[in-house]
Amino acid sequence: MPMELANVENIAHLARLHLSDEEKKEAADSMSNILKLIDQMQSVNTDNIEPLAHAFDNVQRLRYDAVTETNTRDELQKIAPEAEEGLFLVPKVIE
Repeated sequence: MPMELANVENIAHLARLHLSDEEKKEAADSMSNILKLIDQMQSVNTDNIEPLAHAFDNVQRLRYDAVTETNTRDELQKIAPEAEEGLFLVPKVIE
């Protein structure tokens, strides 16, 4: 189903794009090709095909989750300009 120039003009208007006549024709051809590809993919028989989450069945190797840093919040809050109840206080920047 070829994309009509009126549809391309409407899409361009909604997207606030200013396209020349040549660009409109190019966009119509590109969109028509995309729609043809979608039609072709939808016509493929997928009965008895299991859904595939990923092309490979590899499992990601994870690192051992261990604490490597000590909690230094109290020491850092002692040198902070302002802190209260474990929180760093900063000036308000959004009204």
